[in-house]
Amino acid sequence: MTLKRKITALFATGLFLSCATNPFTGKQTMALVSNDQLFPTSFQQYNQVLSESKVVTGTTQSEMIKRVGERIAIASERWLNANGHQGYLKDYQWEYNLIDDKTVNAWCMPGGKIVFYTGILPIAKNETGVAAIMGHEVAHALANHGQQRMSAGMLQQIGAIGLNVALQNDENLELYNQAYGVGTTVGGMLPFSRAHETEADRIGVYLMAIAGYDPDESWKLWERMKANSGGQAPPEMLSTHPSSDSRIADLKTLASKAKAEAKKFGVSSFRATSDF
Repeated sequence: MTLKRKITALFATGLFLSCATNPFTGKQTMALVSNDQLFPTSFQQYNQVLSESKVVTGTTQSEMIKRVGERIAIASERWLNANGHQGYLKDYQWEYNLIDDKTVNAWCMPGGKIVFYTGILPIAKNETGVAAIMGHEVAHALANHGQQRMSAGMLQQIGAIGLNVALQNDENLELYNQAYGVGTTVGGMLPFSRAHETEADRIGVYLMAIAGYDPDESWKLWERMKANSGGQAPPEMLSTHPSSDSRIADLKTLASKAKAEAKKFGVSSFRATSDF
């Protein structure tokens, strides 16, 4: 067997043996890094972020972040248990913190460690807006998107190594490497990332509805996100995220489905929340 074939065989074997199942879609996903490895690293990184940041505690807003987070976590467990995934969250260590920072962002690390920056609160506008953001970020963790992104990055690197080994004596190797980098990013990594964002939107709007928050706020939130960006965004095919217009349209459709899903859990009306 040639070196090239050995690399291909090793690559294929690794893919076959390193898969997980997405509980929300039932599809097999890449898992070259296990959650047993990923979670401890995630928790360490989270603690480091907190140690280097100005964490807000004891305020109305910081308590609201915790309250919304806990409701989304409970909604997540209710949905997973109802759909045959009991124990899925056993290794999660939920934590919700607000950081005083103008950054317009929020995130949930693998294993349930969540940060909101104060800079995103004016766009969230109210507690229901926070729930829309929280549901989306928690969905990334529940669907193991971090694990998948790491796995995809590793495969991209392995492919680059294989290309260089196979073409090590080719005078056009540098050109091939550039083409490989652009091709795998635009044709692979970016669509992969956009698919994750779309999936997190869908899961997140269900979770917020089950938690008792009006899912119609999700698309209104993205209208505010779009206004905040001033329309400045790269073309969708060159972005890690779908366009705001695409998300708004999808979320409008998903909101009614989320309401129907919430009814299965006894939620037929939603919490009224006032603007900050």
